[in-house]
Amino acid sequence: MMKIVAIFACLLIVALDVTAGILGIKAEAAQNQEKQLRLLIFECKEPSHQAFVLGVAAATLLCIAHVLTNLLAGCNLCTRGELSTAPPSKQLSMACLLLTWIILAVGLGLLVIGTISNNKSRASCGFTHHHFLSIGGILCFVHAIFSVAYYATSNAVLGV
Repeated sequence: MMKIVAIFACLLIVALDVTAGILGIKAEAAQNQEKQLRLLIFECKEPSHQAFVLGVAAATLLCIAHVLTNLLAGCNLCTRGELSTAPPSKQLSMACLLLTWIILAVGLGLLVIGTISNNKSRASCGFTHHHFLSIGGILCFVHAIFSVAYYATSNAVLGV
């Protein structure tokens, strides 16, 4: 029974992250359909409401997937001294946990920057924000891989 729950949890995490990734890429496509005037590294463009909504949805789903991963995997943190003598499965679990947090920070940051650039109140000229939404969307896919790896290794450490 626990294996079925574990498989369902992994599929749910992957579904949330993949959906967030697809929404991020679609937000980039919606952003590129708007009129823009570009001069070197400065650009003037009209914000896209659809890109804004898709960006917010992608960032929200990425956060939900990350919170769900950490809640389901449990907390098996250890100190630096314990980590050097810990079994390889626990070391791998800690590495995956660290990578999920790094990927979340970078991916969420990119999605937020891309989303804010499409806010209606920010219809002005400034530095270009090219591909922030699509790169954030791609990082959602990477987050799915490391989240599932963290969940699996964490369950292996706990012996579930």
